[in-house]
Amino acid sequence: QKPDQKPEDQISNRPWTRDSIVSVLLLTKIRSIEKSLTIKMGESIKTIMVITAILTGCQAFQPSPLLPSRLGFANNFPKKAIRSGSSPTFVVQKASTYHNLAPIDSFSPPSLDTLIMNTQTLSMTIGDSFLNIDTQTAEAIAGPFFGASLFPYLAFLYFLNVEENQTPKGVTVGFATCLLFVFLTIPAAIAAKLVYGVSLADSDWLHGSAESLLTVTNLVTVVAFRQALSAKENEELSAPQSALSYAPMTWLVAGLTTLAAATALVPALNNPEVHTLYLGGFMDLPFTLDFLGANPEPENALSIPCWIIHVSSLVEFLVAMGFCWRWADVVKNPTWKGLTWGLLPLHSSGITACTYHLFYNQIPVLVPFQAFLTCVGNTTAAYAAWRIARSNGWVSPWPNFLLTSGLIGSDAADAGAAQMSQSQKRKQQLQAESDSLLGFEDLGDALTGDNDYTFLVKLFAGCAVASYVIKYGETFFTFPYEANAYLGLSTIVIPSALNAFKWYKRSQDPSFEGWF
Repeated sequence: QKPDQKPEDQISNRPWTRDSIVSVLLLTKIRSIEKSLTIKMGESIKTIMVITAILTGCQAFQPSPLLPSRLGFANNFPKKAIRSGSSPTFVVQKASTYHNLAPIDSFSPPSLDTLIMNTQTLSMTIGDSFLNIDTQTAEAIAGPFFGASLFPYLAFLYFLNVEENQTPKGVTVGFATCLLFVFLTIPAAIAAKLVYGVSLADSDWLHGSAESLLTVTNLVTVVAFRQALSAKENEELSAPQSALSYAPMTWLVAGLTTLAAATALVPALNNPEVHTLYLGGFMDLPFTLDFLGANPEPENALSIPCWIIHVSSLVEFLVAMGFCWRWADVVKNPTWKGLTWGLLPLHSSGITACTYHLFYNQIPVLVPFQAFLTCVGNTTAAYAAWRIARSNGWVSPWPNFLLTSGLIGSDAADAGAAQMSQSQKRKQQLQAESDSLLGFEDLGDALTGDNDYTFLVKLFAGCAVASYVIKYGETFFTFPYEANAYLGLSTIVIPSALNAFKWYKRSQDPSFEGWF
């Protein structure tokens, strides 16, 4: 030890061994690699570099100061060897200790109990690191999921629109409009990043304009489904034009998209700031609720018009899911109910987006989680649409490829007749289930007596009330300001699980009316 070193600062010495020398050489190389890591790679990537050392007990392999301090590493690794006596004897100080793990002697295999305890601690550490990733890392993870989700959605549209399904043309137009939302959201996100240096969700006027296209998608789907159902259930009515032709709903989409574009172009010509409110925030309260004990809102809080866009998208999508369930009844084909199940992850994706805004965009991990749900939902929707097409007698135009690859069985061509036979057997049960739907998804049935205009007015009025409750109600609590990732995930998982269980109960018990 150094002559001037205090006894309490001395650390036990160990003679060099061949394994020690190899470990230190590896450590030198690893540290040089660590220095090339950028901050963009996030803490989780750096954390992975120490997993091998901790699980194997090799304490000579320890993290450098570049590793996140939250992991609890001390930075006292030896810097040089010294001479001792007449012959050169090299010694090395004991490497730094991982404070949250059981101590392990250098180069000795850990016990099973120690290995299990260290693995559990590492899992918790890595899990916490992932839940607390920054916005830039979250967006980088979400990108591939959003990109990959495009292909199953195209497959969903293809299978939904096959001639054998006789899907109302307007419904196909409504679902296809989602592609318009996706592609027009990209320039809005780029503008938010380049002009203001923030994500799209933090610029209210750009955010609201882009998200309004999703409302257009769900609105057109609901209206087209509603018109087709009314004609199917009332034999005196002829099929509406929206069910027979793409044109009516295509023109509606064009008009609503133009209106949505105007909500972005008008403020863009007036030098908007990053937090300029969507539609000028004309529906926001002109005063605060501080006198009632409410907390002040952050600058990136959504305006009431923007909240209405999000809430209405959720409700409209739920109504469309209910219409899919109802459509199975009127066309006597239960596989349409599979589409309701297939759309569940997409509805959860919408809940995730609203939860992200509920916590004032402070939980970045929800961004890749939403992207993952979108990718899964598009895939399950595509599979559900394929089942519908097959049940209606659709035969793949690529039978040889599908049969040889094992993607479908050899009896696929006969599946349509089998499914139709099954639907006839369940006819009475399906008719009984028709009268049991009494949830948000049944607003279309509850407002059957209204025309399309009064139906939409009542729908948006209800969404407006809910938006006021959410925007101003959450300011009376502290949890939205704390950005608790576990609470955020619970806000998504619990409603999604209840929603799934509700559909399950309805498929098993026609008298079950649900809770919401």
